[in-house]
Amino acid sequence: MLDRVREDHAATALAEPVITTRDLRKSYDRKVEILKGVDLTIHQGERVALIGSNGSGKSTLLRCLIGLHDVTAGEVTALGETFTGRPAAAQKLRLRRQTGFVFQKHCLVRRRSVLSNVIHGMLSEPGSWRAFSQTTAPEAWRQAARAALDAVNLGDKASERADALSGGQQQRVAIARALVRRPVLLIADEPAASLDPVSGLDVMALFATLCAEHGITLLFTTHDMSHARSFADRIIALKSGRVLFDQTAATTDADFDEVFRVAAR
Repeated sequence: MLDRVREDHAATALAEPVITTRDLRKSYDRKVEILKGVDLTIHQGERVALIGSNGSGKSTLLRCLIGLHDVTAGEVTALGETFTGRPAAAQKLRLRRQTGFVFQKHCLVRRRSVLSNVIHGMLSEPGSWRAFSQTTAPEAWRQAARAALDAVNLGDKASERADALSGGQQQRVAIARALVRRPVLLIADEPAASLDPVSGLDVMALFATLCAEHGITLLFTTHDMSHARSFADRIIALKSGRVLFDQTAATTDADFDEVFRVAAR
């Protein structure tokens, strides 16, 4: 499995950048600085694990990269869109159309069918109001949703209600919803944190395999170092809002204890 998932990092480094940040800073209420000058570049097709303790700025960084949070200072270039401060509405829409999201809480519509939930991944497409229901969605969208469910091995669950599935299955539905439009970039924030170890491993393996098969850039946060080492090409560690290290997963000699060590008061 892992041999299939991993690609040669040197070859990936020749690909076009998907994300670049320059001195990225983010403060809330101009008082608490969460990101303190983050510089990074992520190339097309890479799988990157973002690690760090709670409060290190991981989730904030993810949201700044795609315009969900305004940037206090510095510059972001993501999927061809360059912005400082708040991206324009048109930029946000273009970013959303090229990005898939999977979070720790999968946020499915519990009383709707699995197929309807995956079709909701088409929101922001022209005429996307039709995606509210599988019965009103265009046939092409229903077919894409079925294909996405097949890819995560849940094709036989399409007509079931989302709340009838196990936690691991619901996370697979969330993956299908994120992949239904074949995004350029997939962002996953602690996607396995709420799952048992076996289900979490299955979900991460599925992420990595599908992204490799479709050439999708994967950026995920995790506290599980085995996931970072096994399913990423690179590991980027944040500590107190700064990049502590950025190394290839296969050759890293980083002190992971230092990443999670809380500074003495």
